Amino acid sequence: MDQVQRVMQSVEDVLGADILGAYPHGSSVLGGLRPASDLDILVVTRRTMTGPQRRTLLDALLALSGAAGGGRAIELTVVVQSEVRPWRYPPARDFLYGEWLRPDYTAGSVPQPEPTPDLALLIAVTLTGDRTLLGPPPARLLDPVPAADLARASLAGIPGLLDDLADDTRNVVLTFARIWTTLATGEIRSKDAAADWALTRLPPEHRPVLRHARELYLTSSYASETWSPELRAAARPLVDEVLARIKALSG
Repeated sequence: MDQVQRVMQSVEDVLGADILGAYPHGSSVLGGLRPASDLDILVVTRRTMTGPQRRTLLDALLALSGAAGGGRAIELTVVVQSEVRPWRYPPARDFLYGEWLRPDYTAGSVPQPEPTPDLALLIAVTLTGDRTLLGPPPARLLDPVPAADLARASLAGIPGLLDDLADDTRNVVLTFARIWTTLATGEIRSKDAAADWALTRLPPEHRPVLRHARELYLTSSYASETWSPELRAAARPLVDEVLARIKALSG
């Protein structure tokens, strides 16, 4: 049984008949998994999870995700259908597992419902990918996300991205390129495709950083990636350039 099947078995064991559908999103539907890609799954349910369900599913995912599970990091989002259909912004998620949150989970935190602007982007990618792990096609359960809300969700994540630039340079640089691309074209593209779009529009002095981040995304795990001091120092000027383009588009 592969990792996705094991995750889905745990989800079904915990949520059972409350599941309306389950769908891959992220890299797996936008060009294919890369060396450091998470396994991204959206689960749509009839009702909010109980406390015991949250604890049981969290424990299962802690055992299945990343090094603990001998595979990729898992990002699993659960959303109650009535929270996103009919659509409104910001949407609310019911549960989130992400490997970056493992320290919080192992310290005793349990995922709770909360408003989540970037769920708008996740749902848009799910609908674009149109792939199903369980249940009907995603368009049967999810409303389209208006372009204005895609833009709002993209902009909402910028402060957090700036905070993470030094520690997560690859992803932050590529995500800024994706935000710029999404605002300019209305499409959510894979990180490498967004970088390709942005590279042709950047001044030459900013291209090496984005080109390097793109190459790392396509070829390297996080553990094996390297940055020269010169490229790392050039990351913030690149981000400032892209941020200026984003602000011009968003008014």
